[in-house]
Amino acid sequence: MALDAYASSNPNEVHADVLLKARDSCYKARDAFYACLEKESGKKPTEIGSVGLLYPKECSNSRTEFVKNCRSSWVKHFDREYCRNKRVQRLLDDKDERKGPMSLPQPYTFKPTPSN
Repeated sequence: MALDAYASSNPNEVHADVLLKARDSCYKARDAFYACLEKESGKKPTEIGSVGLLYPKECSNSRTEFVKNCRSSWVKHFDREYCRNKRVQRLLDDKDERKGPMSLPQPYTFKPTPSN
């Protein structure tokens, strides 16, 4: 990252422009990776990312750039966010299986037989 070069020469100085450029490059790499995931969604995922995210081999180059340009905590955060959003979308798109009133099991009422 470009941030490392500035940090080593001026450890007490904050360079907002370098932080902004690093963040922008991270966001661009993130967007490219997740766009690849959406584009290649029909293919079988064979690679494993952080927090259990699976992705197809065709997206491995964009994943490498994403991991290289972003902090590892950011990568985990964005992966979790993507997985959560996909899970919510899948639940919302589910066709009538989980919509409407929930049918709960009826309580069992035991009726003793009359004893003689």
